[in-house]
Amino acid sequence: MKKSVKLFLEIFQIAIAIFLASIGLKAFLLPNGFLDGGVTGVAILISKLTSLEISIALPLLSIPFFILGWFTVSRRILMKSVVSILVLALMIHFENFKPITEDKLLISIFGGLFLGAGIGLAIKNGSVLDGSEILGIFVNDKTGISIGVIILGFNIVLFVLTGILFSLEVAMYSVLAYLVTAKTIDLFLEGFEDYVGLMIITSKSKEMQQELIEKVGQGITVYRGAKGFGSRGKKEGMEIIHIVVNRIDSKKTYRTIDALDEDAFIIEFDVNKVKGGVLKQYFSKKNSKRLAPAVYEPDDES
Repeated sequence: MKKSVKLFLEIFQIAIAIFLASIGLKAFLLPNGFLDGGVTGVAILISKLTSLEISIALPLLSIPFFILGWFTVSRRILMKSVVSILVLALMIHFENFKPITEDKLLISIFGGLFLGAGIGLAIKNGSVLDGSEILGIFVNDKTGISIGVIILGFNIVLFVLTGILFSLEVAMYSVLAYLVTAKTIDLFLEGFEDYVGLMIITSKSKEMQQELIEKVGQGITVYRGAKGFGSRGKKEGMEIIHIVVNRIDSKKTYRTIDALDEDAFIIEFDVNKVKGGVLKQYFSKKNSKRLAPAVYEPDDES
């Protein structure tokens, strides 16, 4: 029963994703001659250069990527992707949205938003609406080059051709639409919660741990450092405090650290994904886990 409900929700969300992507294309980008990146962009380019409709060009151009997908992704993902792209092509063919605006900036932004929302929602449910992602996975598997770099290179060639064959203005607005699309996809895949990690080395480690737990309200991890070398010479047996905070709380965390030790050494790094632990979530309906009242008890000094 649970599997059936999960499958239904996946199909329902993929259907919404296809609808959103088709709005981005038919109501914004296509009527105004703008391109997107990836295979969709190539299909639009070919449609502009020939009499071949994009609803036909898109599935035809996707065939080589489906073949690559046979060797790179699961059969389940491949089948959902094939069906999704075919349905998207049908939506593009039969939809008859009237252009909403003639403002080129708005066209690029909102076309990218709708298209990115569709692609991101589809990927989140185990499907793709563009074969360039499959190409990225395949080349990455063979060469080790990152998927992002592969897709970026693919799109650079596409937009350069657009600038040569049509105009630089169309190419630039198409790049803007692609950037908005890419950022929207990221938001759908990674969510609005953005975290950073901090590694702190301070001469007041015990007090710092207490302050971070009480004032920031996040969990911490303490590592034992073997030795270090700095302006104060060699130091052994220092403690390294590791804390992950929502970016909203990062300024508050820095203020807490500076108030206790302005000379503390801090390393900040981006955190792509977190799960579990004591983390504040500002954009989730789920209640954040809270620290136990007596979660921190300083070690006895020997």
